[in-house]
Amino acid sequence: MHIADIAVSVFVVVIIVVSLLSNVVVLICFLYNQEIRKQVPGLFILNLTFCNLLLTVSNMPLTLVGLINKGNTGGNGFCQTVGFLDTFLTTNSMLSMGALSIDRWVAVVFPLNYHSRIRHRDAVIGLGYTWMHSLSFSTVATCFSWVGYHHLYASCTLCNARASGTRTQFIIYTVVLHSLTFLLTLIVLCVTYLKVLKVARFHCKRIDVITMQTLLLLVDIHPSVRQRCLDEQRQRRQRATKKISTFIGTFVVCFAPYVITRIFELFNLGQINPHWGVLSKCLAYSKAACDPFVYSLLRKQYRKTCSNLANKILKRSSFNSSTRMVENGMANDTNDTNNIKPTQ
Repeated sequence: MHIADIAVSVFVVVIIVVSLLSNVVVLICFLYNQEIRKQVPGLFILNLTFCNLLLTVSNMPLTLVGLINKGNTGGNGFCQTVGFLDTFLTTNSMLSMGALSIDRWVAVVFPLNYHSRIRHRDAVIGLGYTWMHSLSFSTVATCFSWVGYHHLYASCTLCNARASGTRTQFIIYTVVLHSLTFLLTLIVLCVTYLKVLKVARFHCKRIDVITMQTLLLLVDIHPSVRQRCLDEQRQRRQRATKKISTFIGTFVVCFAPYVITRIFELFNLGQINPHWGVLSKCLAYSKAACDPFVYSLLRKQYRKTCSNLANKILKRSSFNSSTRMVENGMANDTNDTNNIKPTQ
């Protein structure tokens, strides 16, 4: 194997391990915490977690095998099934991210009317649309036999070579697919999160004005307290920007290289390095490992749930070990008593 193939294979293994563990933790938190289950965004997060887990156990290992064996290891029917899942799960996860951004926009911009604007029924309708959207595109590709093993990406996915007889239809399909998934989701993310950032900065300015007025009135305040207030004011301004940059940045960094490579290949704009093709596919896979942290595990509610679960497990194991020690001690005392011979 080439050293680049070894590096990419290690990268895929790391993605599989991180994605599997982090998404399972999110699923456990969702099942354990009733408050998370009651929230409307919980449905979108559950759907996103489901897509990430299925992508992790179905597509990523086959890409790893393809890298090692330098070819498709399954039959044509099996590869078409995996390719169907690749299109369906990737599209579904992108649309789920867009739905989460819309939910956050409504929660921040219309906080008083949030529960009347976004209800569980609306979330179910949104999930229904994401599933119909994803199923439509993946079914069309499978029916036209456009799905197969692609050596450039070392995975079962949309394959240009299988569309030689229907070149025009395949080009239209691919452009529409990426326009209504990647491009549409990117526009929704930018519009919603930039509006959220605008509202957050407005509230930060109001808080800053109140803070400065308070500091001017409190003449006898200790300099360390004043400096701490100024530091918190600066961190408050940066916090919202960092979060918005994380939401949009991870989406662009993970998906943009793969989509651009696809378009570049579609119109034969030049020779594509096979190592770059595999790397772009792995970057798209890495979004499944990033999503649990971006949307769930870094939030206070999920951190608290994980902490409660860890404490519960540790206390139970500590209780079991202490109970076992007590039982062993009682058994030893009983044996010692039985071994004592009565005096004549």
